[in-house]
Amino acid sequence: MLRETFDEVAELYDRARPRYPDALVRDLARVAGLGPDSRVLEVAPGTGQLTVPLAGFGCRVTAVELGPSRAAVARRRLREFPLVDVEVADFERWPLPVEPFDLVVCATAFHWLDPVVRVTKTARALRPGGRLAVVTTDHVAGGTTEFFHLSQPCYRRWDPATPPGLLLRDQAEVATDTGELERADGFQDVGVTRYVQDVTYSADEYIDVLHTYSGHRALDETARHGLLGDLRELIEKRFGGTVTKRYLHELVVATRG
Repeated sequence: MLRETFDEVAELYDRARPRYPDALVRDLARVAGLGPDSRVLEVAPGTGQLTVPLAGFGCRVTAVELGPSRAAVARRRLREFPLVDVEVADFERWPLPVEPFDLVVCATAFHWLDPVVRVTKTARALRPGGRLAVVTTDHVAGGTTEFFHLSQPCYRRWDPATPPGLLLRDQAEVATDTGELERADGFQDVGVTRYVQDVTYSADEYIDVLHTYSGHRALDETARHGLLGDLRELIEKRFGGTVTKRYLHELVVATRG
């Protein structure tokens, strides 16, 4: 499965993937009322990009991670937080504890979960009035937009499945589909808040990020090596060695009825 490929590069994933904006974390903590008495379930925490700041609020966190290598990195990053437990398991098959949670959160991974299970199981995991928080991440127009447009011939050369004429969308054109939660019997009061951040990468740093993307990892070694080599050359020769990528994060929060 593609979602399992992330575990092959756990250390690189931890180093290269961007952290979430402070404002997003603060808003999530405020909406969920996080504090020392809060019980949080994080699904697919990766190497702890969101887990670490959530643990800083003093709450008890159970993090269920599919990949053992990513879980090991997360445990190392979270060792100063004794109230955090990182379990290696497939969330869809993981047995829910008897005591419900105040918050279930899933950051940039909800789309990997089985759609037959993900909403109903998170609803069962929550107490009445508890919150489900889903964070999405999209790459949108902004930053060094010209680079991303000029990179498309590189993708088409090495990956024939690349759609023709692919361009970055403006953030106003991106909208998370909340219908799944709005239609669910277990949830109500679905709300969305947006956050934008620009991250500047050196050529090496940008190539590292691409090494952690499932689509790039799915390419055969020759195609992946050729694509990343072409992109590195483009960054170094046309853009002075650095590019800036604009991320749009959406925080989707629903209340357990």
